[in-house]
Amino acid sequence: MRERSAAIVGVYEFPERRVTDLSALQIKALSAARALEDAGLGWGDVDALYDAGEAFPGMSPVMMAEYLHVNPRVLDGTAVGGSSYEFHAAHARRDIESGRARVALLTYGSTAKRDQRAIGTGGRAAWGTPTPVSNLEDPWGLTLIANYALVARRHMHQYGTRPEQLAEIAVAARHHAMRNPLAIQAMQDLGFRNVGEISVEDVLASPLIADPLHLLDCCMISDGGGAAVVASADVARQVRHRPIWILGTGEAAGYPDNGRDITVTAAARSGPAAFGQAGVKPEEMDVAMIYDSFTITVLAILEDLGFCAKGEGGDYVSGGRLAFDHPGGPALNTDGGGLSSNHPGMRGIFLLIEAVRQLRGLSTAQVDGARLAVAHGNGGQLGTRHAAATIILGRD
Repeated sequence: MRERSAAIVGVYEFPERRVTDLSALQIKALSAARALEDAGLGWGDVDALYDAGEAFPGMSPVMMAEYLHVNPRVLDGTAVGGSSYEFHAAHARRDIESGRARVALLTYGSTAKRDQRAIGTGGRAAWGTPTPVSNLEDPWGLTLIANYALVARRHMHQYGTRPEQLAEIAVAARHHAMRNPLAIQAMQDLGFRNVGEISVEDVLASPLIADPLHLLDCCMISDGGGAAVVASADVARQVRHRPIWILGTGEAAGYPDNGRDITVTAAARSGPAAFGQAGVKPEEMDVAMIYDSFTITVLAILEDLGFCAKGEGGDYVSGGRLAFDHPGGPALNTDGGGLSSNHPGMRGIFLLIEAVRQLRGLSTAQVDGARLAVAHGNGGQLGTRHAAATIILGRD
């Protein structure tokens, strides 16, 4: 295990899921200010800035530096969809270990709901000049949710996974959401028909969107944002809250290839790297913050991270195992996840935020004595090309 060199020392989650009077950029700036305040640090302490370009196109880190009026020595514009913030956390640790930075700032803001983005079912934007991707895929009109449905159907074909097993993931997410006032308010503001606990039967009775995925197998579309501050060990020992150490990281890419099994995600490579670096095993995790764009995303990633063997995910998630108050854990997405709390388009920052809350002992669905958490981001589309990043977090 590496020496504890970098920790998340400040976090903030923007509370609104339906924003009427702020831009994505303003959400980012407000969240950054509150995360720094949470850490007991100021703008002048920031010497590394990481940005995925969701509010500023093009030279986003440069523009964010100007907007926030900070002068970082490190700029990182890694943009790999919803996993960007796990990549940013890994890169911040790397840059801190190299001595290039001491205080790193990660921010996110989005008004996806207000902008009425058809994230899951809309057609993809034209590429312009044909590429190997557009040439082979665009003529067939594959939507994002259909991409994930292909993975779900293939998993069912290969391993006998059943729809009711996928539904267990949505049930666990809602169980946690009902303890989170922000998630409850989100469902109310976004017009959910049922703001309450759900059952497997409820999930299976919800409208079929892309066979075999039902409405309640799919994440919500919301506005939102957040920020996180990563600091060096010397800074971390002096901040307001208990430092949450970055113990291990892993990054990987998945893409179509001859003979590739689409049920195997890039987590199969990023996960072992992160756990190996941290010197811990999946079964030691108290909390698993797994990107939940759809229920199949969680199932496949849990398998590939090593919580169970490939094809055994259906049995693994059954029986309420993923609930925070069920022995044996790990507790899954204890804020309610993208399925029942928020999903503004790129949800990776919230995985880090809730993992930190758990390890501080401040979650609304708190796991008693939680000491270790994994945050795994998945960006892109699971059935074709995607980026994966795994972060192992722990407390003293």
